[in-house]
Amino acid sequence: MAGTREVVLYSRKGCHLCEVVKHSLAKLARTGNFAWREVDVDTDEQLQRQFSDEVPVVFIDGKKAFKYRMEERDFLRRIEHP
Repeated sequence: MAGTREVVLYSRKGCHLCEVVKHSLAKLARTGNFAWREVDVDTDEQLQRQFSDEVPVVFIDGKKAFKYRMEERDFLRRIEHP
């Protein structure tokens, strides 16, 4: 692969589905094929409006890839084949 992919998880505190996706990303990050970070949508009014109750949302290289749920197999496929 040419470079490391950038993954952003938009989430909020107290969100069970966000915790599930965060756990998966932390586990999958051990492959070294991507770098990820988490952004709490409740820390910014614009993000609150943009995502409202649509968390968790996962973006890969700036493009929305998953909303609410993320299957690890599907995530790996998207990371490996842009």
